[in-house]
Amino acid sequence: MNDVKLAVLGGEGTGKSESIYSKHLYLEGKQLNLEIYDPCSQPQKAKFSLTSELHWADGFVIVYDISDRSSFALAKALVYRIREPQTSHCKRAVESAVLLVGNKQDLCHVREVGWEEGQTLALDNRCQFCELSAAEQCLEVEMMFIRIIKDILTNFKLKEKRRPSGSKSMAKLINNVFGKRRKSV
Repeated sequence: MNDVKLAVLGGEGTGKSESIYSKHLYLEGKQLNLEIYDPCSQPQKAKFSLTSELHWADGFVIVYDISDRSSFALAKALVYRIREPQTSHCKRAVESAVLLVGNKQDLCHVREVGWEEGQTLALDNRCQFCELSAAEQCLEVEMMFIRIIKDILTNFKLKEKRRPSGSKSMAKLINNVFGKRRKSV
């Protein structure tokens, strides 16, 4: 069984709730133990003390409110923090899966953040992107979670391929760096 750890990040008022969820599910014939951490409105988290989340989580859902420019600014800062070179490599052989979500699409009549802005931020930082209304589109929310979980599982497979397998890999590495072993004279 794979353990999948997902952090849902974003500011207050973006439609998130502070909680830790655990769920067992089957996806593509595999049993998963899914843990979702949602630190939502903890004031200390707003200062980007994400160190524990960055080490704990296998992937991130970053949520902003399309009708609130300041929530988009926080989302942008979170994306940059996750994609910083020193944090990207702290625990992983592959980059974390990140999904940027513009929430409250039902409030498009008071939109402050354009779809293009969210899409550009996501593309520039190697993230997936979607806009939805969590209050009105429960199927889209479910599909969003499935999408990020599939990305995380793909990353697990990539990590397994990159993992060295004992002394043979080390010998290959040494040979590649120093050339083939020569016989002593």
